[in-house]
Amino acid sequence: MFGSVLTMSNLADDLRNALSSVVSGAGDVASTVQNVAKENVIKLLQGAGDVANTGLQTVDDVVGEGLETISQTGASLTDGVTSLVRGVVDGAKDTGVNATEAAGEAASQAVKTASKVGGDVGEVAISSVQGVIQAAGDIGEDSGKLAKSAVMGTLKAADEIGSEAGGIVRKALLNAAALPHDIIDALLTGKTE
Repeated sequence: MFGSVLTMSNLADDLRNALSSVVSGAGDVASTVQNVAKENVIKLLQGAGDVANTGLQTVDDVVGEGLETISQTGASLTDGVTSLVRGVVDGAKDTGVNATEAAGEAASQAVKTASKVGGDVGEVAISSVQGVIQAAGDIGEDSGKLAKSAVMGTLKAADEIGSEAGGIVRKALLNAAALPHDIIDALLTGKTE
């Protein structure tokens, strides 16, 4: 446990330092967050004996700590979550974690953390699904399958937070122009075309 706390502290420091340099004009927030997230997932899982069990916990930890850090630095939570989730899913896949499970877990944790830090859970849900779709392209996975997992993860998390959050996330996902509506409509309404 102490090692996990120490490593999460390193993640927060890495992200804070990277975002500070970006905010001061030295780079691109999206690629910086994506790279820091991916590198930290890989570092945390290298040497882990049981990647299947520790992998999803690492996804949770990196997304949660990453979003809290983004929130504290004043960077855009919705912009940050897209890159954070993308980097986490990329890193998870690189270390042998099931990408579909990682996608759902990352999206779920993003919504939970957004609620915790006072962020817009609807916008974070949309950004999470976008990040997962981008990650699917990066790692050569089925974007529909990963998007479905991410949508299910955001809905599960929102429902755990409460019925109001569940309604906000459902409405946001249905109204998001940039998401695959065939998948979202089928999941939320049970209707397929």
